[in-house]
Amino acid sequence: MLKTAVIVIDHGSRFQAANEMLEEVVEMLRARNAFDIVEVAHMELADPSLDAAFDACVRQGAERVVVQLYFLSPGRHSQSDIPRMTAEAAARHSGVEAVVTEPLGLDERLIDVVVSRVRESIAEEPSVA
Repeated sequence: MLKTAVIVIDHGSRFQAANEMLEEVVEMLRARNAFDIVEVAHMELADPSLDAAFDACVRQGAERVVVQLYFLSPGRHSQSDIPRMTAEAAARHSGVEAVVTEPLGLDERLIDVVVSRVRESIAEEPSVA
């Protein structure tokens, strides 16, 4: 079985709180112990870059690197830019397999999150008499 690394990648933001949120997502994923290696990356505007994260995975012994798109829907970045960047990073590491996932997309579990957020929002509002 190949030693598998997962890089969770988002667009990246000038707002540090947004970048820190992805770091928290990665920490939660690491806590699941589902994968050998889990790293964070931002496509642009923040560090670490996809290149740096890919290199970190390989240094930790990754034989397969899966780039998990932390995007809701397909677009230029998820369908073109990140796959190209992943291929370029993989080309520097002979024998390392690289895979890019689809965006999070349509999933009933995401609908559960939306329902939860709406209900939380309503519960937080003061009642109007």
